Amino acid sequence: MRVSPSPHRPRLPQLLMGLSLLALIAPLPTLADQQTTALSETLAAETPEGDTGRAQTAPPYATLGDPHLTTLPRTAQEQARIRAVTRPTDQFDQPEPYEALPAGAATVRARTDDEAFSQHSDNLSFEEELEFKLGNGLFKKIWVFSPASTLASDGLGPLYNARSCQRCHLKDGRGHVPDGPDYASTTMFLRVSVPGPVPGQMQAITDYIGTAPEPTYGGQMQDFSAPGIAPEYRLGVTYSEDTVALAGGETATLQRPDYSANNLGYGPLHPDAMLSPRVAPSMIGLGLLEAIPAADIMAGADEDDSNGDGISGRANLVWSVEHNRIMLGRFGYKAGQPTVHEQSAAAFSGDIGISTPLFPAHAGDCTTAQTSCRNAPHGGDDIRETEIDQPNMDLVTFYSRNLGVPARRTPDDPAVLRGKAQFYSAGCTRCHTPKFVTNRLEAQPAQSFQLIWPYSDLLLHDMGEGLADHRPEARATGREWRTAPLWGVGLVQQVNPRAGFLHDGRARTLLEAILWHGGEAQSARDTVVGLAPEDRADLIRFLESL
Repeated sequence: MRVSPSPHRPRLPQLLMGLSLLALIAPLPTLADQQTTALSETLAAETPEGDTGRAQTAPPYATLGDPHLTTLPRTAQEQARIRAVTRPTDQFDQPEPYEALPAGAATVRARTDDEAFSQHSDNLSFEEELEFKLGNGLFKKIWVFSPASTLASDGLGPLYNARSCQRCHLKDGRGHVPDGPDYASTTMFLRVSVPGPVPGQMQAITDYIGTAPEPTYGGQMQDFSAPGIAPEYRLGVTYSEDTVALAGGETATLQRPDYSANNLGYGPLHPDAMLSPRVAPSMIGLGLLEAIPAADIMAGADEDDSNGDGISGRANLVWSVEHNRIMLGRFGYKAGQPTVHEQSAAAFSGDIGISTPLFPAHAGDCTTAQTSCRNAPHGGDDIRETEIDQPNMDLVTFYSRNLGVPARRTPDDPAVLRGKAQFYSAGCTRCHTPKFVTNRLEAQPAQSFQLIWPYSDLLLHDMGEGLADHRPEARATGREWRTAPLWGVGLVQQVNPRAGFLHDGRARTLLEAILWHGGEAQSARDTVVGLAPEDRADLIRFLESL
């Protein structure tokens, strides 16, 4: 197997009519203790003189739009006012208005147990709460092999990584790395591909990087299988340690992972196979990220670093099977999926081996080289035609869109405010964009016109050789990753104490995650290394409050 580097390519329900943005993001009855600053007054104010917003000119691909959403257009005046509200602050003596509500009116209470990521958006109607609970049942559902007497639940595999969505996304949170040679991991796997041609529909994207599934093992490696069928592999990982000296006499130890595909069940991998580890990410706030206008995300791109700040975020552009067109990638560690529904359907196919109307192959990720897998019984022979039908996929999608983002903890703590100032001064907000306002949505009132604080630009950035997987995905090179949203990051290990950070869970702490940053983030990382210990502690305190 050869893991070859990828060259860095050239840059190139009803709408609640009449409600103001204040009405949609004002403090909720269940969060009555939060600040009540009238954001509507901010939006009603004239745009400050000289403000021209985040972008001076229309970004490339600005006409992509949001075909997955039913939106109402914004007026030019409204756009200017929203830019004023979402402009990063330069005042750190007190919290910003509505900072305690990172998901606007959808924000949920911050629980102190492992259910912190499993609450529904706080602004759902009673009927929507029922729909959420039905989706939750499907998310937790344990699938079984075909043939089975439970026709609504059979079709698992024949190759798979987990028997349910919940077994990857533990308590709707992050997974973890294998903890020994005898592990039974369902929260981490290896993606795999080989170099390939650029698909015809993507030819217009001149820096699109062509790949293809590995000829024998497909698009990802599955370590579980149905009886009588060989699993594909076992994931192996070993670590070496690097010590990093920090200002003030402190040190930190980083785990440098080395991954391997062991016990291959179908022969050797292709010599050009490119492998990339993935830990299941948290599920909160996905519907709100999906509701951000694509134009607002792309306005943050600076592919040629025209302002000379060393940051050149790029939009990933992907083919949507659902909408039969090129769309902005938003989901996944390299922003390889455009919508929550398409991401969910792809996970059913690749992770569980369940066919869906969008990806109807009953054998999931099995390839033509895996004949026993392709010929195995499946659960798509009844009236549904696929192993999960569209109404049930819609319930899973609704559930995934509406997992609530917990409220901030102690945003007015002086140490948190000092840490926020360090976060801004280090340049972290150049990628971790604090705020957006979502589209006005006719059919999704819970996500409609919310001021949200995801701390991500959802763009691709070169993160350096230390984090490189050398496996491209659409426009994303082997060194590029989507900026991870930071909302809820302080509760990750409350939900799953074994969870780690970054795409492969190698970082055991938030400080370790920062120290792995390189490439475009090298300057910010070095600033954190050089902070006085008390300032560095405040920075971590701020992150833990998110």
